[in-house]
Amino acid sequence: MMVRIENVLSAEQVANLRTMIDAAEWVDGNETSGHQSRGAKRNRQLSKSSEVAQKAGRIVLDALGKAPEFVAAALPLKVFPPLFNRYEGGETFGNHVDNSIRRLDGTDFRIRSDLSATLFLCDPESYEGGELVVEDLFGEQRVKLPAGDMVLYPASSVHRVTPVTSGARVASFFWLQSMVRDPVQREQLYRLDRTVRVLSADRGPQDEAVLELTNLYHNLMRSWADS
Repeated sequence: MMVRIENVLSAEQVANLRTMIDAAEWVDGNETSGHQSRGAKRNRQLSKSSEVAQKAGRIVLDALGKAPEFVAAALPLKVFPPLFNRYEGGETFGNHVDNSIRRLDGTDFRIRSDLSATLFLCDPESYEGGELVVEDLFGEQRVKLPAGDMVLYPASSVHRVTPVTSGARVASFFWLQSMVRDPVQREQLYRLDRTVRVLSADRGPQDEAVLELTNLYHNLMRSWADS
């Protein structure tokens, strides 16, 4: 399941974040590459140990916690600290699969990467190329979103970023472990949650059908979720 999460960051938040990270030092993007992806990756990123990257990452994490659509779709248990990358001058990232386990260097923090996320930090009109291409059973899904919007997609998928031929593509990216490991169960919960929200807005939260569906949602969560 791929899900677009709109307005994770406001235009003002994006501008402030860009002011912060654009002035920082960018390093070879292979700092965080696994063995398979190292040969396919040509981009730059903020050093994950830099103070700027860590401060910017906390801003993104705070915004995610205030984004109900993200919480509903991802059901996050653990989120890897957000990273930041930049593509320009033909830089690209060929087909690859994200590592199944992500570890934070120097700590005992690790996650199973159920979902990958890209939060766009520049408008699509400001650069050419740079599409996130995710392969699934229906073919290729191409994603290029406005600044402040984010896409969630299965970390198990083969995906790539097409060459950026003009301008610069700047984004935050990270992985997360969901409370619900099974992607089918996670999608069912997301669809049920959306239905509950629509009915609740129309009928009110005390409506008998809304209460029954809410009860069903939480009982399924109790059966399927880790905490």
